[in-house]
Amino acid sequence: MVRTIKGLLEFSGRNKSSLIQSFVYRVILTICEVIPILAIVYSLNSMILAKENGNQITIKTLIGAFLILLVGVIGKIIFGSIANSKAQVACFKMCADKRIEIGDRLKRIPMGYFSSNRLGEIASAVTTTIGDIETQAGHILNNLVVGVVHAVVIAIVISFFDWRIGLISIGAILTGLFVNSLLQKKSIAVSPKRQEAQSGLVAAVLEYIQGIAVVKAFNLGEKSNRAVDDAIEESRRCNIGLEKAFIKLIALYLFVFKVASGAMLMMACYLFSGGEFSLSNTLMIIVSSFVIFSQIEAAGNSSSLLRMMDSSMDKVNTLEQIPLMDENGMDIKPDNYDIEFKNVSFSYDSRKIFDNISLSIPQNTTAAFVGPSGEGKSTICNLIARFWDVNEGEVRLGGYNVKEYTCESLLNNISMVFQNVYLFQDTILNNIKFGRPKATMEEVVAAAKKACCHEFISNLPDGYSTMIGEGGCSLSGGEKQRISIARAILKDAPIIILDEATSSVDPENEKQLRLAIEELTRYKTVIMIAHRLSTVKDADHIFVLSGGHIVQQGKHEKLMNEEGIYSEFIQARRKAVGWSL
Repeated sequence: MVRTIKGLLEFSGRNKSSLIQSFVYRVILTICEVIPILAIVYSLNSMILAKENGNQITIKTLIGAFLILLVGVIGKIIFGSIANSKAQVACFKMCADKRIEIGDRLKRIPMGYFSSNRLGEIASAVTTTIGDIETQAGHILNNLVVGVVHAVVIAIVISFFDWRIGLISIGAILTGLFVNSLLQKKSIAVSPKRQEAQSGLVAAVLEYIQGIAVVKAFNLGEKSNRAVDDAIEESRRCNIGLEKAFIKLIALYLFVFKVASGAMLMMACYLFSGGEFSLSNTLMIIVSSFVIFSQIEAAGNSSSLLRMMDSSMDKVNTLEQIPLMDENGMDIKPDNYDIEFKNVSFSYDSRKIFDNISLSIPQNTTAAFVGPSGEGKSTICNLIARFWDVNEGEVRLGGYNVKEYTCESLLNNISMVFQNVYLFQDTILNNIKFGRPKATMEEVVAAAKKACCHEFISNLPDGYSTMIGEGGCSLSGGEKQRISIARAILKDAPIIILDEATSSVDPENEKQLRLAIEELTRYKTVIMIAHRLSTVKDADHIFVLSGGHIVQQGKHEKLMNEEGIYSEFIQARRKAVGWSL
């Protein structure tokens, strides 16, 4: 329990003080919950004394008992409200901070981390796992604090009346805590399995949803459902296994306190029958025996989740231990935007893409990359933007190795238009402003006009305020690509990377779009990958990739006069199946 509380305080970050305050208020609340017992004792003593003396209870006695009870009730209301408020707000804030921290970190880690399995783990961590912490942390720990403190306070008070009964109550608390420690050890073995099952379930559901078009197209509903069904079944099995693993220990935990309550009651009656206890003390002990362990018993049901919360925090903290690509990076503003590859080798796992390639792209020139599919054209773009790191050699921008930049200062210099466009579930306006959030409406419209998407946006029901589905699912491929180009135009970075930027644009719009791109890329460093000859023939440098090497380079006219892949493709492109230009 101590380890979990310590871990939670570390996890809470800037909300640590609020969490500590909630614990303090909970302790005060616990003391307030003991006060009604004092009111009962006071009333019983007054009644017994009045009867022994043949008198009636006075108004003063009743008012005194009422005031004692009132102090306890008001204290419970005030401190309970404050404690709950601070605990819940602190938990929500710390989990919000943690999600933001993870989001910021994910922007600065290697793309290789985002495999399909990793995606499920990340999604599970920032949703289910942090959600568990968010809703349960304050509740579980406050219950435990209240339960233990409540029992200890009453046990101390009882010890003043009789050390033997006090010893029974303290012994029960210590035995209960020992059983609780066994519960934690059991939880260590089963909680990680439950977390793993949750991650597997999220990964399976994500994969099913992302591939739903393929599932429908090939009528694979039953086969695809099997993986999701298996993941659901595994999650069910692990959750039920978690409960079964705890049942016996929780029963033992509750049994300890029930036996202790009975022992306290019997001891009080025995001492009364032997004349060692007054009637008022006996009644007070009897009442106390029913309430002393009520809170700590309730806490026992939550204590089984302590290790699960430990496991949840460990899982989230693991994401924060992923090495960043730019931990030692500097905020650099280069004097020029020359791009250079020096003896670069790169592989995706065991698949080698580049073998000791070198190239240079001077500032304010256009470079086009062509070659068979799978030869690394898009990888060139990813290495420049440092989505991946090279295995050997250097990628340099403005005379600096890209590894010397922070991710933010590097990407400030680059606007990218991807082949597979992703738009966020937001308005079209905000999707375009993603390139420059503080842009004015006039600047957004100007960028949209250059990207040839202003007309179709204006014809939508809500114009630029039209909400689009996640990933841009409510728009066509061409419309998404033009919005993506508008986003890049608005950012107005000195380096433009066009990764098959016109692949989904119809011929009529392509002509207009090409003119807009020419205007956009004037006086800029441009890297492009495209299917169509019209988009690359005017490039200052054309690099032909094949077999992990640059096999040809130069301008269109030069390459057409050489024997090689480039001229062969132009002369017989209908036969060149399996590669793109």
